[in-house]
Amino acid sequence: MSTTPEQRISDIAAAEARRPGGLLPALHAIQHEFGHIPAGALELLATAFNRSLAEIHGVVTFYEDFRTEPARGPVIEVCRAEACQARGGHEVAAAAAALVAARPELEQRDIYCVGNCALGPNVVVAGRLCAGVEASRLGAVVEAALGASRPGVVTPAAGPTVYVPGDSAARSVGADEVAATLAAAGARVVRTGTRGMLWLEPMVELDTPDGRIAYGPVSPTEAAAILSDTDHPRHLGPVENLPWLRRQQRVTFARVGVVDPRSAADYERHGGLAGLRRALAMDPEAVVAEVTASGLRGRGGAAFPTGIKWRTVAEAPGATKYVCANADEGDSGTFADRMLMEGDPFTLIEGMVIAGYAVGAGQGYVYVRSEYPDAIAVLRDAIVIAGQQGWLGPSVLGTGFGFELEVRVGAGAYICGEETAMLESIEGNRGVVRAKPPLPALEGLFGKPTVVNNVLSLATVPMILADGAAAYAALGVGRSRGTQVFQLAGNVARGGIVETAFGITLGELVEELGGGTATGRPVRAVQVGGPLGAYLPVDRFDLPMDYEAFAAADALVGHGGIVVFDESVDMARQARFAMEFCAAESCGKCTPCRIGSTRGVEVIDRIIAGVDREANLELLEDLCEVMADGSLCAMGGLTPMPVRSAMVHFLSDFHQPSGSAR
Repeated sequence: MSTTPEQRISDIAAAEARRPGGLLPALHAIQHEFGHIPAGALELLATAFNRSLAEIHGVVTFYEDFRTEPARGPVIEVCRAEACQARGGHEVAAAAAALVAARPELEQRDIYCVGNCALGPNVVVAGRLCAGVEASRLGAVVEAALGASRPGVVTPAAGPTVYVPGDSAARSVGADEVAATLAAAGARVVRTGTRGMLWLEPMVELDTPDGRIAYGPVSPTEAAAILSDTDHPRHLGPVENLPWLRRQQRVTFARVGVVDPRSAADYERHGGLAGLRRALAMDPEAVVAEVTASGLRGRGGAAFPTGIKWRTVAEAPGATKYVCANADEGDSGTFADRMLMEGDPFTLIEGMVIAGYAVGAGQGYVYVRSEYPDAIAVLRDAIVIAGQQGWLGPSVLGTGFGFELEVRVGAGAYICGEETAMLESIEGNRGVVRAKPPLPALEGLFGKPTVVNNVLSLATVPMILADGAAAYAALGVGRSRGTQVFQLAGNVARGGIVETAFGITLGELVEELGGGTATGRPVRAVQVGGPLGAYLPVDRFDLPMDYEAFAAADALVGHGGIVVFDESVDMARQARFAMEFCAAESCGKCTPCRIGSTRGVEVIDRIIAGVDREANLELLEDLCEVMADGSLCAMGGLTPMPVRSAMVHFLSDFHQPSGSAR
């Protein structure tokens, strides 16, 4: 007996309405099945969720991902964020517009980051991530992506063991094809995360009696020879001796690139669960004290002391509490959360269980942005495995402490990286920022006390509990304790992940570890801390990566993203993009952000056009002051930072002759 579309939608809605905040999962399920949200679905959802039709319509139209009409054909998503801009993204976007105009069966959609920031420009063709796309080859890339199929699941063989990253960055440059070739040649292929040396991907590691030997970047045609050719042209030597890794102090990322992310045995074999076992043997108050003593601060950008947040939740009254991992990593130049979830998801799970035990929470949510399909898949698999192992469930490791965990998927709204907007989204609402107080620690998810931490913050907790707070606090400088996972992106020769103690200088990261620009032209500007971070010139490369040092320089470390631009960059246009981005991604709740960003674009356009420049520069500064002082959250409050920094350090770009380009 066939099921009508209306009946199927009703079944989905009824199933999701049984769990708290099920509206977004219901919308995702309906769109996955039908390709869009059919018009009649809204009434059925309103009935199932006991909400007004206007509320359902408001949620659907708030999020960029949900569409009420079917796509006319394959969708080409072009990344417009700063890291891709720095590598030629403007030209790729223009080429995409021309391609779609010539081929109306295609559809173009602009997105503002896909988390592959070291390998841009990035384009997603019908769901397939393509890296390093040149404008002149866009048509060929689209045709190849539409005509190609991914290799199937690699079946382990009995031959030599090789490790090939299954990370989405490595996959975007051919790692799946390399893995398939090696398996066909008789190798036992283990899919890991990436080590973070993204300019060497796909990087293959051959297991030998002397340890893992690295080869990269490897093409499918070169892969099979690795198994027999000791003088292979892509030979790099023992992985642990590679200078990029030897320079680092990996704590949070200690297992990323080493373990099979779906193997519980591999996780335990490399030190996993040591932190959780120690935590469960302690009083919850002692666990909070240990995290506080470590000096760990939020790695999402705000840098608030993690232990203090946990103590607030632990001491808040109420039997129901939550732990939420904010994995809505939308800042251009940041991809560490994605890499960790894809390469070592059990570390995040372990950290969330420890947090739940410490504060008295029995339920956790990981809010992952929809642009990270691989991370979502790996994390969901890991949660199932963790439950089977007894690491989650009604009695974690047989202790009687219960903790459940669920992945919630975002829907294309940058603002949901703000903690209260994220909570609204998990609850099934528009991702609109809440006024504070009350703080989420006291009245958060569903009105209950809630720990909201970044992925890296939570993933660091197991190491702190395993090794002790003192060992972690011994790293770093000043009040910036421990390590930070820096992400080198944009126009950089050696992009990827660098985890090291706070205190390394910006110049050391960009020039020494990053190798300068990919184009070979001089570095002109570096944006640190995502699209709300400051643009810094080369003469500030002596700045230590330290929260207080950056704050004193009117800049922010943020999530550790570093986007490099060469001398061709036009900083007036980068300032304009900051306002444009804010206008596109504002939740709309407060006037300074919603209207101020739109006015900011208009003012900068007049400056670029040479209209009353001095008066408009003064007006722009006044506008920045209003946004910084009057906005409800960091979206509008920090958008002036990149604009003002461009005006301070690169003022000449605002005085170029009208119509000229650098």
